[in-house]
Amino acid sequence: MTSPFSAPMVSSAPFLRVDSLQVRYGGIQAVKGISFAVHQGQTVALIGANGAGKTSTLKSITGLIPKAAGQVWFEGQDISSMPGHALPGHGLVMVPEGRGIFTRMTIMENLLMGTECRRGEAARRAEVQADIEAQFVHFPRLKERQKQLAGTLSGGEQQMLAMARALMARPRLLLLDEPSMGLSPIMVDRIFEVVRSISQAGTTLLLVEQNARLALQTADYGYVLESGLITQEGTGKSLLESPAVRAAYLGEESS
Repeated sequence: MTSPFSAPMVSSAPFLRVDSLQVRYGGIQAVKGISFAVHQGQTVALIGANGAGKTSTLKSITGLIPKAAGQVWFEGQDISSMPGHALPGHGLVMVPEGRGIFTRMTIMENLLMGTECRRGEAARRAEVQADIEAQFVHFPRLKERQKQLAGTLSGGEQQMLAMARALMARPRLLLLDEPSMGLSPIMVDRIFEVVRSISQAGTTLLLVEQNARLALQTADYGYVLESGLITQEGTGKSLLESPAVRAAYLGEESS
């Protein structure tokens, strides 16, 4: 049976296209007219230092903050003015920085909240249960603690829950904002094992991540964002080998 999280093979037309996106906070221009694309089936990384505009870019794509200018297209549809709460129903889902779980709900209740956008496809009980079991395969700790309040989980477990809840929406494009932030090295490795598994199953990913090495090792393609501008792009492998990237983000001296 086909996985509910599988997606078609990479196509030539962009799955997500961002054109001349600008984001402002008062008189501060955080994102200065960037354009980039994500193709179906890809994992694309957006890397950069703190304050480069990475999270602002994701929040603007998903309608959580207004765009000062520019357009966003998803599956050929202009979603620039679409409210953020409507996007999961169209297959675009974000795991925000800071996780954003419902701390006073149990793990199971959080997972069920992820299915709310599936009303239009008549999310039957058997389908939902199958998807929950799929998340428990990804994240066995959640199964062990499924009746536990989410607010009592460790940071790593909360990140697992945030990702699992997002996957319950059956996204065609999953946006991950700093999934490794504040986690132990062991938990970071576990989270990225799941990221790679999700990607290999066919879900298209746009990944914002401060750990540039890990992000580029995971990504098919990447963009470097500096002070609100894209300054470099290429395959994950080529960016890992770039002297400028190695010096700025991998802690290596430029030769």
